[in-house]
Amino acid sequence: MARTMEWAARAKHLGGIPRKLVIAAVGAFAKTASSLVNTTSVHNADTLLRLLRSRPHRVPLITVSNHMSTLDDPLMWGFKGSPIFDAKLARWVLAAEDICFKNSLYSYIFRLGKCIPITRGGGIYQNHMNEALERLSDGEWLHTFPEGKVYQEDVPIRRLKWGTASLVARAPITPIVLPIVHHGFDKVMPLKYMFGRPPPLPLCNKKIDIVIGDPIEFDLPAMREKAIHRSRSESFSTIGWPTTSDGLDEAAQRFLYAEISEQIRAAMERLRCSGKSFLNS
Repeated sequence: MARTMEWAARAKHLGGIPRKLVIAAVGAFAKTASSLVNTTSVHNADTLLRLLRSRPHRVPLITVSNHMSTLDDPLMWGFKGSPIFDAKLARWVLAAEDICFKNSLYSYIFRLGKCIPITRGGGIYQNHMNEALERLSDGEWLHTFPEGKVYQEDVPIRRLKWGTASLVARAPITPIVLPIVHHGFDKVMPLKYMFGRPPPLPLCNKKIDIVIGDPIEFDLPAMREKAIHRSRSESFSTIGWPTTSDGLDEAAQRFLYAEISEQIRAAMERLRCSGKSFLNS
């Protein structure tokens, strides 16, 4: 826990200068890899840019995407017009603790880069999920990879983990949820390039396509009522989740998070299919 360094993630840490330096360096790396040595096409970029700059006050934004390489974030934000160098507008992102926070130096750098450590398999009530909720309460932009791991096969979107769904349901103000599907990062940073390992740097002369969808609409009051009704008619073992602030017990939460996750997965899959049709046309 000592390596989670929450103090380094605060905007006022050393006057915000270390964060600005890290965001600028990461932005330059992403811009170079995405727009200079590779070719990136972004479809419907205006929707994302509009939501970043002019969504309603204090309304948070959650972007969700498939996960095809260890460098999807930050490379997917290096496209033309993206505020990649703006430390205030830059996304927060859920990052695997065992990869990004393995030592103090990594922890400090990733914290400055607005990363929130998540223990894979640690459940939706692990400590730093509360930190993610706090960022949403501040009206911030949070990016998640709800599949939970890197998949480099071009196959339908898999069943999603429930962490993102729980953030949608538990946030004080319901976030805008924007699906994104990308193609090509598996070629830029293949997991098994040489001796079964990724290359030391992103590869060049690859084509990246990023397809941005439209916000997903959730009727959360109706979904909560449906979850409560279903939870009363079915039974299963529980693991001790706390009751939510709006009175949902663990059984109702399970139904609600499953339904939200399925709506997100379905939206991502539709985007994946429409994107492939668009790219092949």
